[in-house]
Amino acid sequence: MTSIRNRMRGLMSPRYNNDTAKVTPVSAGGMGHGIRQAGLTIKNRVLFGFAAMISVIGISTFSPAFAGGGDGTFLVAQHAITAPNGASGLCAKYRWACAPTAQAPMSHSALLRLAATVNTKVNRETRAIADQTQYRREEYWTLPSARGGDCEDFVLLKKKILIEHGVASENLLIATVLDRRLASHAVLVLRTPGGDVVLDNLNKDIRSWKKTGYTFLKLQNPAAQNRWDAVVAGGIIKERPTATR
Repeated sequence: MTSIRNRMRGLMSPRYNNDTAKVTPVSAGGMGHGIRQAGLTIKNRVLFGFAAMISVIGISTFSPAFAGGGDGTFLVAQHAITAPNGASGLCAKYRWACAPTAQAPMSHSALLRLAATVNTKVNRETRAIADQTQYRREEYWTLPSARGGDCEDFVLLKKKILIEHGVASENLLIATVLDRRLASHAVLVLRTPGGDVVLDNLNKDIRSWKKTGYTFLKLQNPAAQNRWDAVVAGGIIKERPTATR
């Protein structure tokens, strides 16, 4: 997940003007004002960079028309969007990654226990290694090798194992996000009767998508997993429509 990060880096990195970087004595009150102003400047830069990134990945409109009903526990598609770069050819390579499968009888609590077990096992047994290091490619979505895998590889392995244990593929959706540091990342969204929860190679806990602190960008369409939807919710998008709006 490096392409968005590389494009964001130039947009969001600080640029200093020598004329404005001079240090001058200030009062305590003035210092407080300066800190507040600096905070606003950083926030504005982050928001500007995010807006530019949104434009880069092709999400041009934020319409609340698709918000639907409910209690906000599910990610809601805004509109169709192009697949992430690394997902090209994924469905042909791994049919199970996109093909519908049946859901085995399973209680909500049993489903969450199974997800937690798989998440812990894959995280413990798979070494994190960047695609560039392993394949000399910026993005390459595949199952982990003996050396390990990138975040998307963790996701694919978890999805495969859960499907083999009877979880319907339409309830196992790959999502691209920005993590808490605004770095590109991928996670597996498990759609349960109680809401969408996240399996993450950066966290051992299974938690609601709203509690990850991540900004969700793209999500597999559950009805046709070879297609993708823009969601743009959570994280730095505090006012995005969810299933509560």
